[in-house]
Amino acid sequence: MEVEKKKKDVIRLERESVIPILKPKLIMTLANLIEHRSDRDEFLKLCKRVEYTIRAWYLLQFEDLMQLYSLFDPVHGAQKLEQQNLSTEEIDVLEQNFLTYLFQVMDKSNFKIATDEEIDVAQSGQYLLNLPIKVDETKLDKKLLKKYFVDHPHESLPDFSDKYVIFRRGIGIDRTTDYFFMEKVDMLIGRFWGWLLRKTRLEKLLSRKSRTRHKKDPKKDDEISAETSDDFYVERIRLENMELSFRNLLGKITIQEPTFDRIIVVYRRASAKTTTERGIFVKHFKNIPMADMEIVLPEKKNPSLTPMDWVTFLGSAIVGLVAVVGSIELPKADLWVMFAILSTVLGYCAKTYFTFQQNMATYQNLITQSMYDKQLDSGKGTLLHLCDDVIQQEVKEVIISFFILMEQGKATRQDLDLRCEELIKEEFDERCNFEVDDAVQKLEKMGIVSRDTIGRYYCVGLKRANEIIGTTTEELVLKAKQNAGAP
Repeated sequence: MEVEKKKKDVIRLERESVIPILKPKLIMTLANLIEHRSDRDEFLKLCKRVEYTIRAWYLLQFEDLMQLYSLFDPVHGAQKLEQQNLSTEEIDVLEQNFLTYLFQVMDKSNFKIATDEEIDVAQSGQYLLNLPIKVDETKLDKKLLKKYFVDHPHESLPDFSDKYVIFRRGIGIDRTTDYFFMEKVDMLIGRFWGWLLRKTRLEKLLSRKSRTRHKKDPKKDDEISAETSDDFYVERIRLENMELSFRNLLGKITIQEPTFDRIIVVYRRASAKTTTERGIFVKHFKNIPMADMEIVLPEKKNPSLTPMDWVTFLGSAIVGLVAVVGSIELPKADLWVMFAILSTVLGYCAKTYFTFQQNMATYQNLITQSMYDKQLDSGKGTLLHLCDDVIQQEVKEVIISFFILMEQGKATRQDLDLRCEELIKEEFDERCNFEVDDAVQKLEKMGIVSRDTIGRYYCVGLKRANEIIGTTTEELVLKAKQNAGAP
């Protein structure tokens, strides 16, 4: 498929802070860059000790998080709260403590709260989902998150942040190849309709009525704003921009949409009149196309024909009736003309209805897919995944930072940050916005990295670093197992 170069749909995205390299691959690649085998062995030992130490640091915090969540698990939490015999005020404090721990873990995992602007940009196009999806806000609690954000202010919170929060991390690409026959018919009718509006000068009138409530039009440049200049660009390949040709209209084409690699949605259902709802839902999704991110929204309303669809129905019927009445009043009524007019009107109405039915079927398939293929986990499983993810990311940051200082010598914070990003690019052909501050804080806390009089960081030797950290509990357990298994 060829896309008109003059009308490319490109989104500018902020570089992520996630290191997209598996930890074993990272460690072995760096170890193989070390010349002497003895140093290589010491480096591998240090990597293990760094991970064991960081895991131990987080153990108590993660235990508190899991204990708190057990009280607000939507499945069994209510029973545990009953057993605790807590007052309403005490439960309120505990649920806010849980949210505080959860948001801290999200931040450490490099998840970010999706803003209104990002969501508008994501939804400014269509991909596989072509129906307007709305949240039934009456089914969502509005107190839990509102109280949290009053006590913990965040910048650029979306309008719906009092009801649910969408965390996003990572960017990917989704491609779909198909014939898209009905979608192509819609596209052709849409282009014809747009041409007709321009010719009749109704386009300006309609555009005035359809102004969005936001200050910025996300379709204007299709950019997700970024505070950093280290951005990259992803192209959307959509049917709307397809070049008209016999091959494109009748053959298979490939459309493309950037995805949010991971999405986590947090919300609570509204309480019934007789019972107070305390369960907190935490749902984890993967590879969600930006334009179809509505599929992760909580408590969605069933899609129905939009007011515009009904206007189209009524408008078509009125135009058809006027044309038929006009043809009857002519001196010689032409039955073939009347038949053609009625057929066109009925065909257009049928096309609108059946397109809606097809979109409903596609919507149901996407919802099913999101439940079975794209939903990674929920509740406790999501929290366990997040806790491990925090450890894996921080271990990788610490190892890379120490390796750079070991191989390249003293460095300022800015130099170290740049060198780490260059190493990731050169050795793994990946790009990320490396978070050097967390890494050097942990290295200093371990006592294996210090600063000189002018603020440059430097590390101790490998053998000395292993001595400073010392033998970990995990190593003692492994050694005991090996001795137990020895003949």
